[in-house]
Amino acid sequence: MTVLATTLLRPAGLARALGLDVVIASETGQHTGSFKFRAAYNLASSVPNAHVITASSGNFGQALAYACKLLGKRCTVVMPTTSAKVKIAAVRGHGATVELVDTTVVPRAVRVAELAAQDPAAYVASAYDDPYVIAGNASLGRELAAEGFDVVVAPVGGGGLTAGIIVGLREAGASTSVVGAEPLLANDAARSLAAGYVVANEQEPGTMADGARTVSLGKHNWEVLKTGLAGIVEVPEEAIARGVRLLREHTGLRVEPTGALAIAALLVDPDRFAGARVCAVASGGNVDDEVYDALVR
Repeated sequence: MTVLATTLLRPAGLARALGLDVVIASETGQHTGSFKFRAAYNLASSVPNAHVITASSGNFGQALAYACKLLGKRCTVVMPTTSAKVKIAAVRGHGATVELVDTTVVPRAVRVAELAAQDPAAYVASAYDDPYVIAGNASLGRELAAEGFDVVVAPVGGGGLTAGIIVGLREAGASTSVVGAEPLLANDAARSLAAGYVVANEQEPGTMADGARTVSLGKHNWEVLKTGLAGIVEVPEEAIARGVRLLREHTGLRVEPTGALAIAALLVDPDRFAGARVCAVASGGNVDDEVYDALVR
């Protein structure tokens, strides 16, 4: 099994609508519908453990479930009860065990620790804060380095994607800068950059971008992001929704709210990107029909 190359789209209508020179790097056609397969397969194929446990809102969970299925390993995924139904079904469909938790009562990490205590031989995988995850996501950075972009804009949740892109660009010797796109309701990464140390949210944020509902950046990611990120654009919810609609209108892509964060960042702060050749990463397309229909209406 090999990771699929990202799809680069150059929609002239979107460029005109934004007033920017923008290319979309779509990961919606990646195995399991998001960039997460890059990280999940690298991790599952690198660790010797026969059982892998993780916590995920959905995209990493289903990517890891599929990777473990391909490799003949067991997989257990702790998911919030608020996860998209399509993501829960996909994790189960790939043969993994799903543990649903009400995160307002029991944090995901607590349930993961309980499961790990029951099986000490299992590998506990973070969806973002893991060297194998960063290394897997670096494959996207190496691909984008070949295109000569001035700046790459990508969603920030726990920081695994942006950290991986930065590492991949560095490995390829590219001078491309990386800007994070983060929900305003989940702006711990922006606050961390401003403070100079990791700042955590008090609880999982209520943003529609469920892939960015992390409590804080990962420690491994922070070591990369604190010097590697050129900045973060904080995106309000209405801009995320508009980003979903723009991608459908101008590219035909069906993206989840998290996948529209990069385009939403261009809407919020276009002056930052004026005159630059910009790559906006559409990170995934796994979204419930009713949620997506409501957004595009």
